[in-house]
Amino acid sequence: MDFDSVISARHSVRGFVDTPIAPELVSEIVTLAQRTPSWCNSQAWQLDITSPAETARLSAVLLDQVSSEAAGEPDIGWPEKYEGVYADRRRASGYALYESLGIERGDKVRRFEQSMENLKFFGAPHVAIVSSPNALGPYGFIDCGGFVSMFQFAARSRGVASIAQAAPTLYSAVLHEFFSIPDDRAIICAIAFGYADDSHPANQFRTERETADAVVRWHR
Repeated sequence: MDFDSVISARHSVRGFVDTPIAPELVSEIVTLAQRTPSWCNSQAWQLDITSPAETARLSAVLLDQVSSEAAGEPDIGWPEKYEGVYADRRRASGYALYESLGIERGDKVRRFEQSMENLKFFGAPHVAIVSSPNALGPYGFIDCGGFVSMFQFAARSRGVASIAQAAPTLYSAVLHEFFSIPDDRAIICAIAFGYADDSHPANQFRTERETADAVVRWHR
């Protein structure tokens, strides 16, 4: 795929088939993503990647946390609030997802069930947990964000679907323990990846993007 096609074709996938990705292909994707620019070439990111069996085991552990009503807390605080156009875009994305699944806005039961799909990694056979050294602070987080994007584009160029996830990081303490991630690293996000289930209704909608003029202030 050419560069423009990769950029245009990538989207967040919320339904996967259970076919595993060959380790050689995963390494190829990571190697390509390693070209991500980073502050002073620090390459802050570290990945913990699961096999299908470990993905299932991790999902069970996370769902057990929910069923036990154990409190969770992310390493990096989530946004305090979404306001203005940011709230509008967030709502539009959520409504499009629920509409694709036939979930009414007032159906709290089905909404909760769908939210739990985050902890099932939407059926993906693999998940990558991305972490950064606490000592690098926001610069490390920014670099990891660049890597997450590059990983997803690299995956798409190889026919592999993905979705970056914040929801699992609500249970960062569990992730630290599960993967033996030291406390001097902050968990940034999860990336679920595998081959897309193109027939899944959640994969039938696309979010829209603003025009360049809407996000650029020109100074001439």
